[in-house]
Amino acid sequence: MLTLTNITVGITGSAGLLGSHLRAFLYSQGIPVIAGTRGTFADKKALGEFVKKSDVIVHFAGMNRGDEAEVAKANISLAEELIAACREAKKQPFVIFSSSTQIYKDTAYGRSKKACSERFNTWSQQTGAKFCNLVLPNVFGEGGKPFYNSVVSTFCHQIANNLEPKIVVDQEIELVHAQEVADRILALIKKEQEGEETLNGTLITVTALQRKIRDLSETYRHGVLPRLEDSFDFNLFNTYRSYLFPKQYPMALEDHRDERGNLFEAVKSLAGSMTFISHTKPGVTRGDHFHLQKIERFLVLSGQARISVRKLFQQEITAFEVSGDRPQFLDIPTLHTHNITNTGTGDLITLFWSYGIFDPVNPDTFKENV
Repeated sequence: MLTLTNITVGITGSAGLLGSHLRAFLYSQGIPVIAGTRGTFADKKALGEFVKKSDVIVHFAGMNRGDEAEVAKANISLAEELIAACREAKKQPFVIFSSSTQIYKDTAYGRSKKACSERFNTWSQQTGAKFCNLVLPNVFGEGGKPFYNSVVSTFCHQIANNLEPKIVVDQEIELVHAQEVADRILALIKKEQEGEETLNGTLITVTALQRKIRDLSETYRHGVLPRLEDSFDFNLFNTYRSYLFPKQYPMALEDHRDERGNLFEAVKSLAGSMTFISHTKPGVTRGDHFHLQKIERFLVLSGQARISVRKLFQQEITAFEVSGDRPQFLDIPTLHTHNITNTGTGDLITLFWSYGIFDPVNPDTFKENV
């Protein structure tokens, strides 16, 4: 029986939308992950080692778009290669396969997903390995590729870059955020759930989706945090603002100055939030943590500072030199570790703001050095 204290999870397609979100989520829970990439499948020995070291394999790797015959061939081939590696290694990991609601439609992608699940099911019956076929609707989230992963990614990219989105066909679509998928996968691992599992999402028309993203954008462009009515709106806003980073940050605030001094509106929100202020001694660094969903704002009120941000599992660090002399804020993207360092000679006064009130039971704050 699997226990979370002694398992290692292998993720194929670990650099993709679903893979990167699941990897970050499991990392936040202290669960070891082996990242499977294209290179893993390109090297038979590497694929064998990947299988041997994995107690659970979550199979995301695949092709979403392109020539229909090529899509079907690529997806089925990857599943067959993974099964062959398990047989050769004489290993029976618990396999969770990300299928799609497209299996109910006559598309090349849907047919290939169905064929893959049938092959995994046959293998599990022959070997006694556990297998779960996780059927997903359209998945969206931070890091999605425009014109590839989801219409959400495309609209967010276009609106963030002042491009005009075009609706080809207006229809109802079902959407689920990648972190919701990650949460369900962990639940499946805990229960060693076999068989077919369906994750339901939010139904919305393409037109309504575009309008909602536009409304979020317009509110945010005026320096106001929008009202986020539910988890779908919250996840959609996090996804949208990920396409603003880093080009649109830090954002300037209107600074009203007269003989009395100056005044500016630090944070304006249409819903509940939490604001606090810190004094930091010269040379001291605060932070070094990341969030899965929390929206957090850094705003230097006085002094000089460097805000450093690094996407999880990557090396590149984006640094912003900020000063209290010029009011600017930086809203930290999710799945990015971050910190702030006092680079001046005097005390640094910083305003920190987060959307929602801090919950010590579920703080959504995980230590990770930048």
